[in-house]
Amino acid sequence: MTDKTYNVLFLCTGNSARSILAESILAKDGEGRFKAFSAGSQPKGEVNAHALKELEALGYPSTGFSSKSWEAFAAPGAPEMDFIFTVCDSAAGESCPVWIGHPVTAHWGVEDPAAVVGTEVEIQRAFAQAARFLKNRISAFLSLPITSIDRLALEQRLAQIGRMEGSTITEGESA
Repeated sequence: MTDKTYNVLFLCTGNSARSILAESILAKDGEGRFKAFSAGSQPKGEVNAHALKELEALGYPSTGFSSKSWEAFAAPGAPEMDFIFTVCDSAAGESCPVWIGHPVTAHWGVEDPAAVVGTEVEIQRAFAQAARFLKNRISAFLSLPITSIDRLALEQRLAQIGRMEGSTITEGESA
């Protein structure tokens, strides 16, 4: 029996910071089991330098990333996604393309570190915090027994992960 490699797409509006952080973290931590991608509904066209600096500081890949539209993953010939996670609230509320294969989805909202205005130290702290929150969610995701639980249970577990520390989901709101 061969082990399946799962495709995971992280979505954000600008695809310049949070989704890039998540893509890099999963690419390394889930290597061999998961293939990570990221995209945005309104891509900025460039990756935030602070995100790349944080990835490098944490020992994650920091090269080869690009800010691209989620339409690239809805086009014919695109990899079929098994999981799609939105990491910003605005992307979670937008009308997404129709995804081939009906992937499992969840919202893992994290505050936007690129929106922080302040000193270099404050900005870098925001990126470090976002990376930590995303790494914690990805670690929880990697520990799930994906092949042995049904889709509904998996969706519930992924929603719980989305409510971990640093979540932008408010009390009483569902993921």
